[in-house]
Amino acid sequence: MEKYFQADGKDAFILFSKTHWMTIFILGGVIVLIFLFRRFLRKTALNSIVRIGLAATLIISEISLHVWLWRIGEWTIQYSLPFHLSSISILLSAALLLTRSYSLFEFTYFAGVGSALQAMFTPDISAYTFPHFRYVHFFISHGGIVVANLFMVLVEKYRPTAKSIWKAFLFLNLYTFFVFLLNYFIAGNYMYISEKPVNPSILNYLGPWPSYLFPLEVIALITFLLLYFPFWFINRFEKRKGVDK
Repeated sequence: MEKYFQADGKDAFILFSKTHWMTIFILGGVIVLIFLFRRFLRKTALNSIVRIGLAATLIISEISLHVWLWRIGEWTIQYSLPFHLSSISILLSAALLLTRSYSLFEFTYFAGVGSALQAMFTPDISAYTFPHFRYVHFFISHGGIVVANLFMVLVEKYRPTAKSIWKAFLFLNLYTFFVFLLNYFIAGNYMYISEKPVNPSILNYLGPWPSYLFPLEVIALITFLLLYFPFWFINRFEKRKGVDK
């Protein structure tokens, strides 16, 4: 049992391996089930149980990471506080499930889901694979962000608007500026905006610091637009259908 929680994984993570694809497939299956049972999940009692259960899963996953980092002696104020975009998205998505706040949804759908999807397809966990704790935690937490927000879309019928894109983009940049100042004062590297991560990532193809920050802005905006596209398409379809009637 100890080997599943040790500091260094016994087997390295392999990008797009059978294990990686199977994990993504399972996440996709959960989302399909939510879609298929969306009407059933709107029933008051079950709805509350599922929302609270998902929120608890997100919160416990974040707490468990800090416990694990502390246990292996790698918890530091410079790198372990919940200021990475994934960590803040986990906590805000949990709050979204509990409060049903549309304002939170506007941020977590774009910034949270966008970053979570990118993280799951290019994970920063090169030293860990299934069934190590870090692998399981990584995909439960990031997958949980996606599931939480799509639950609000499919079950609660939330829809972002075109204005939501710019609100999320503005808040993301304000948060990034706060994190940049935090990194400066504590010599940290939250959100990898002070230097590139050690493990390979998309940042390796975007030039040296600080020039890679500008392409990241473009990538974020394109990601937001892609996440909005299904809703834009549905809105146009519904308007056209209304005109036809």
